[in-house]
Amino acid sequence: KLALAPWNERHVKEHKKRMAWMPFLFHKNRLRYPWCVAWQESVQSAAAEGGAVTFGESSFLAPCATLVAEQHNWVRLGDHSSVAAECFIHGKLDLGANASVNPRCYVDGSTAGIRIGPGSRIAAGCRMFAYDHGFAPDTEVRLQRCTSRGIDIGADVWVGAGSSIVDGVSIGDHAVVGMGSVVTNLVEPW
Repeated sequence: KLALAPWNERHVKEHKKRMAWMPFLFHKNRLRYPWCVAWQESVQSAAAEGGAVTFGESSFLAPCATLVAEQHNWVRLGDHSSVAAECFIHGKLDLGANASVNPRCYVDGSTAGIRIGPGSRIAAGCRMFAYDHGFAPDTEVRLQRCTSRGIDIGADVWVGAGSSIVDGVSIGDHAVVGMGSVVTNLVEPW
């Protein structure tokens, strides 16, 4: 068996960067590398300061992800779930156990919220908006009220890179959404 080289600051910095962009590396190595758990506790503690963000056991949050949550627009990360680098998350979001939101996703749960079921994978660059603007022809768009019905993504769903999901959509368990799709209607379970 190969012995691990002693950790120096440069190694730790490089591994943290890799983990931020590829969170599966954290889940694979969190007990192997002695600094991992303390690092994530620090990142999550800072993100949870407002009290509206909760983290499950062994969940992962990239330090360069942005979580915006208030008491009425909370964010919950389930056990062993992850949010990768440069994601923007605005609550309400309920991310199930073992689910992941990969780099550069934009997720806005608005008032009705987004639920991502256990084991689901949201690939890089996806966008989800759980709200919509009004379309009254006699009123400027900027003055129209928003509505929010929410988005529900089942268990073990794979949403391909660059896909967009609009308000009111449900995606059934085990479904696959192809890369670059715009999902505007129900996707049946597979």
